Amino acid sequence: MQIVQTSSSSGVNAKGAGTARVVDDASAAVKGSASARSEAPATRSSTASLQRGLSNWDHQLQGEISNAQQTLDYLERSSSQLQALKSELAAKLAARQGREGQVEARVRQFSNTWRQRASASGGTLDAQLSYTSPQTAQQNFSIRGLTMASLQEGPQEVLAFSVGGANQALRSVNIEPSLSANEIVSRFDRALMPSGIGVKLGENGELVFSTSEVAWANVRDSLSVRGSGIRYPTGQMSRVRTDAEPAAIAPEEWHTGDTEALRATLQQVVQALAQLQAARSSVSLALAQATGRVARAQPVQVNVSMDTLAENFTEKASQPGYESLLAISSALVGISRERVVALLGLE
Repeated sequence: MQIVQTSSSSGVNAKGAGTARVVDDASAAVKGSASARSEAPATRSSTASLQRGLSNWDHQLQGEISNAQQTLDYLERSSSQLQALKSELAAKLAARQGREGQVEARVRQFSNTWRQRASASGGTLDAQLSYTSPQTAQQNFSIRGLTMASLQEGPQEVLAFSVGGANQALRSVNIEPSLSANEIVSRFDRALMPSGIGVKLGENGELVFSTSEVAWANVRDSLSVRGSGIRYPTGQMSRVRTDAEPAAIAPEEWHTGDTEALRATLQQVVQALAQLQAARSSVSLALAQATGRVARAQPVQVNVSMDTLAENFTEKASQPGYESLLAISSALVGISRERVVALLGLE
C-alpha cells in the first residue's frame, strides 16, 4: 500500500463535527504549497519534496497513518465479503441455482471477519464503526437503575463505585435534590474518570457511560456500587448490571432458513454495506489529514539530520508489519529519476 498525499483533510469523527473547518484549512495549506512549488526552480522543488518525505519521524503521526491504513484494509475486506454475500442472497431469492451452502458460508466468513474488528483495526474502530485514532475504541454502556429521573428525584445520597474488586479505591458521587442533568453528568464523570470510565449525556437525556473496549470485560464483570439504602436498597456494596450499546452490525442475527429470512438478511446486509462505506469515508478523510500534516511538516537540515533519518528508517524498515510497510512506502513516495539526480547534485 502507498501513502498518497491528498488535497483534502478532515477530523476522525464519523458524525462530521468540525469537518468543514479542517478541510478548508488543509485546502488552503495545499494551495499555498502548490504556489510555492510553481515559483521555485525544478531542482530545489525536487530536493525539498524528497527532504519532506524523509523527515518528521513523529511516532504518534506515523502511528495514526498506520492505524488508518490498517483500518481501511479491514473495511475494504469487509465490504468485499458483504458484496459477495449480497450477490449470493439475491441469486438465491431469484431462484437461480447456486452452490449448496454458499450463502451460509458467506455469512460465516463475514461473522469471523467482524469478530476480528478490534485487532484488525489496531483497536481504533469501535462497534459503531466510529474511527477513534489516536484514542482507543470505546464501549458505551448504561447501568440499570441509574436513570436521570431516579437521580433527580429523592433525597440526598452518596453513591460509592468500585471497579476491579473490593481492594480497589472507591469513587464517590454526591447526589443532591434539584441537580441539573449536566451537573449530574459532570459529577459522575469526575468521580469515575480515574477508574477509566467516562460519562456523558445521551441524545435522549440519558446517562451514557463509556470505557475502552480493552477494559470493558473487567468493568462489566466487576463494577459495583454502594448507596445509603435509597436508590440501592441493600446499603451494601453490590454488583450492578450493565447493558452494552449494541453493535452497528450483528451478523449473528442473520438467518437463511427460508425465503422470509433471506429477504430480512439481504436488507440487513445492504444496511451494513452503507455503514461500512460511511466508515471508509471517515477513515479516508482521517488519513488525508494525517498525510497533510506530513506534507506541511518543517523539513530538517540535511547536513545535521540525515544520519539520524537513516538510522530511523533502518530501524522502522526492519520491523515486521505495518511499521515496516509505512517506513518503506513513505520513503518511496514520488521518487523519480529527476529527484534522484537532484539529490545527487547536492554533493
